[in-house]
Amino acid sequence: MREATQRSVESHFESMEQQAHAARLGMWIFLASEMLLFAGLFALFVTYRALYPDGFAEGVRHNTKVLGSVNTGLLLTSSYLVAVAVHMVRKGRFDRAAQLVVATIAIGAGFLTIKVVEYLHHFHDGIHPGGQGTFFVAHTTAGLPAFWTLYFLMTGLHALHILAGMTVLGSTLLGMRGGQITSNAPQRMEVAAVYWHLVDVIWIFLWPLLYLAP
Repeated sequence: MREATQRSVESHFESMEQQAHAARLGMWIFLASEMLLFAGLFALFVTYRALYPDGFAEGVRHNTKVLGSVNTGLLLTSSYLVAVAVHMVRKGRFDRAAQLVVATIAIGAGFLTIKVVEYLHHFHDGIHPGGQGTFFVAHTTAGLPAFWTLYFLMTGLHALHILAGMTVLGSTLLGMRGGQITSNAPQRMEVAAVYWHLVDVIWIFLWPLLYLAP
């Protein structure tokens, strides 16, 4: 991949610096809205947990701790890889950066695959959103339906963000190949990496709430 000698500035910006600043600012505003969305869900989860501590504790005990922990390790690894990819772009090493981005996308796909396996395991045990399924016939602790409904809602929404992040990272491969991402204009790679880090951070909060806290 070759670095373009000069990247054109869009007509509504006065300079490349202004364009880069606008891109970063726009991403941070978008990330703030995402954080507000998940903050509301976390607040809802904590509120229900306070109301039904026994039901939520039982829900955590029946969750797939090993699979959730493996996925945590995968996302931490992917955050490291995408951070190195940004560094490689800044140094003009686009082939290496592309390899790291592909590896990050592959890890994201692995995360989603494990999540599907996890969902199928729950469905097999009779656990469905809304307190539906044979599991809730045998386990009647108050709050269990709320726990599993929030579990499917929060992890499902997070999985959609993983998919979106993989798409955004995929677009950086095209950007590097087409010369839109260069060592002098790496902001597109940077904002993609920041989005991926946010998705990882959200999971770091989901992991102890849903899998570890008794």
